[in-house]
Amino acid sequence: MRRENPIGIFDSGVGGLSVLREIRKLLPNENLLYVADSAHAPYGDKTKEFILERSTTIVDFFISRQVKAVVVACNTATGAAVKEIRPTIRPTIIAMEPAVKPASEKTKTGVIGVLATSRTLTSNNFQILLTRFSDQVKIIPQACPGLVEQVELGDLNGDKTRALVAQYVLPLITQNVDFIVLGCTHYPFLASLIQELVGSSITVIDSGSAIARELKSRLEKAEILADRNYSGSVQFWSSDETGKAKQVISQLWGDDVDLSNLPACVPI
Repeated sequence: MRRENPIGIFDSGVGGLSVLREIRKLLPNENLLYVADSAHAPYGDKTKEFILERSTTIVDFFISRQVKAVVVACNTATGAAVKEIRPTIRPTIIAMEPAVKPASEKTKTGVIGVLATSRTLTSNNFQILLTRFSDQVKIIPQACPGLVEQVELGDLNGDKTRALVAQYVLPLITQNVDFIVLGCTHYPFLASLIQELVGSSITVIDSGSAIARELKSRLEKAEILADRNYSGSVQFWSSDETGKAKQVISQLWGDDVDLSNLPACVPI
C-alpha cells in the first residue's frame, strides 16, 4: 500500500455519502472512490448471501483500482459481509457500527433509541452490540421500513417521508429516550427532520465522523496517509443505469457529479 493510493467507500445506494462527506472533511488530501449499488438498494430487504455477493463484487472492483483501504459505509453490509470479506483482502476494511457507545456514555435518562433497517437490527453484529451495553442502558431498536427508499428518491421532507419518520420516532419519545442513534447511513440526510419532530431535548447522532477518525487513525498507523499538499479527487460510480442516481447523488453531495457506470466486469 502506498500513500497515493485511493480509498474506496461503498453503500447499497446514496446513504454512504453521509460518511463520504465526513471523510472528505477530515481527509481533504485523499483520493476517494465512491460506489453506490443503487440498482440493488435497499440492502435491508435482501438475503445475507445476496449482500455478501454484492459487497464482494464491489470490493473486488476497489482492489482493481489499487485502494489502500475500504470503508463499508453501510450498516447492513457490515452485518452481512464484513466478517467474511475481511480475512480475504489486503487493504484495511473500516466497517460501520451504530453510535450506541457514545449515546450510552452521555444519556441522562438511561434510554436510547436506535433507528435502523430490519436486516441491521437482526444481524449478529447488532446483537453483540446490544449485549455489550444492555447492562448500562435500555436500548430500544426501531426498524424503519421505507426510509431508505425515500432517501434514494431524494425525498427528504415530503409528506410521505415526514409521515414515516413520525411513525418511527414519535413512539420513542413516550419511552423517555434522550438519544436517538441513526443506525443507517441514509438516515443522517433525515437528521434535521428527525430533530424537528423530536425536539431539542433529544440528541440525534450518527457514526460518520467517528468512522472518518478511525480511518485516519488506521492510515496514520500504517504510514500511508496521503502527504500531498493539494486536495484529492472524488470519483463516483453506480450500478444504476436509469440516470436517477446521478440526480440524487448530486443533490445530496451538494454539487453536480460525474457519475460512471460500474464496469462491465462488475455484474449487476
